Amino acid sequence: MNPTNISDCFTIENNHKVYDFNKCLSLIESQGKEHYGQSFKINILNIPTIYKLLVYMIQDEKTALKLKIDLSKGILVSGAIGCGKTSLMHLIRPFAYQNSEYKIKTCREVSFEFAKNGFEAINRYTLKQANQSKLTGYCFDDLGAEQQIKHFGNDCNVMAEVLISRYEQFVENKSVTHITTNLSASEIENNYGNRLRSRMRAMFNLITFDKETKDKR
Repeated sequence: MNPTNISDCFTIENNHKVYDFNKCLSLIESQGKEHYGQSFKINILNIPTIYKLLVYMIQDEKTALKLKIDLSKGILVSGAIGCGKTSLMHLIRPFAYQNSEYKIKTCREVSFEFAKNGFEAINRYTLKQANQSKLTGYCFDDLGAEQQIKHFGNDCNVMAEVLISRYEQFVENKSVTHITTNLSASEIENNYGNRLRSRMRAMFNLITFDKETKDKR
């Protein structure tokens, strides 16, 4: 029987959830068809990527150690345009353990918010609320698609400001950030500077899509 929700994907053994990866894949694909149309299908080339993301989301410490995934960091999902980064981050989000929960926001939206509201918009993603011990988890989607934005004549590399500020919170209290991008490491450095690139190494686990993955759009 195909799983219809996450509780169908695991069993309880010694008070721990043990996930069946094939059932997880089946659920992700069925949810994909529901949200993105019946043509949605998991590419066999992407299965290793999905496996790593699931290990991270369910916080499987033993497997993460084998895969050299640091569960205290966020994830940077890298891949070609149209390979399915965004849809996968939406579909895999329900598996997120409490510590790795996140909202999804496109980098373009964050930049447009800055153009409208100025630095108040950046504060929304970089300052804790009074009742929070750490920042709200966010996945900033499609880093590199946003434009350099002006607010009352002030130039600002909005996402660089957001990510550097979130890095400081990561160091202080392990606030987690995720990113999707089709930029290479050198393109990230060119767009955002070496200072941010070096911090991103500390903040993120790099998880990449297979280069042969075709554009799904």
